[in-house]
Amino acid sequence: MSEQMLARQTEIERVLRLAPVVAVVVVQNVEDAVPLARALVAGGIPAVEITLRTPVALDAIRAIASEVEGVEVGAGTVLNARDFHAAAKAGARFAVSPGHSPALLDAADDSDLPYLPGASTASEAMSLAERGYRWQKFFPAVPAGGIEFVKALAAPLPAIGFCTTGGITAQAAAQWLALPNVIAVGGSWLTPANLVADGNWPAIAALAREAAVLARR
Repeated sequence: MSEQMLARQTEIERVLRLAPVVAVVVVQNVEDAVPLARALVAGGIPAVEITLRTPVALDAIRAIASEVEGVEVGAGTVLNARDFHAAAKAGARFAVSPGHSPALLDAADDSDLPYLPGASTASEAMSLAERGYRWQKFFPAVPAGGIEFVKALAAPLPAIGFCTTGGITAQAAAQWLALPNVIAVGGSWLTPANLVADGNWPAIAALAREAAVLARR
């Protein structure tokens, strides 16, 4: 493993260990980005993944990166090299993708931006490990096999750790975090659309506080 890859993997591990849950956020209105991120940080969830699913996502990342103290803002749903470079330029501290491709992996190799690539099979996880990715996103966690599947990967692939995302609820998060190969979970339940639309930042901070104290192995 190159020194650059080792540094990026060390950094993504640091981000994933900040709290048991990484907030997975879809921002529809850029003016919501800063207060929303501040509410999450106030509740103890500093790692915030803004998914590139809306036209304002990059602007939201830019605003959060420049205006919110104590946040580690990342870009999610990174699908290609163009997305990867745009996320880095916007000020993202890490990038996350639902899967991976040769072009996306090449883009990550040419950047200092820490990257969490996605896998959903043992073969995909092994291929990423060969490229130096100790830390991976398992997605979509529930549809792709659920807790028993990820648990079964721990014995043959003990060197790989996952941030599991996709279909995980507040009620089930603790079960996922109890797995030996799960470092964190991605959670969209922290930012319900109705609370964001209402600007109910105290309620979002309360959900973050509940998530921040979840135990993990």
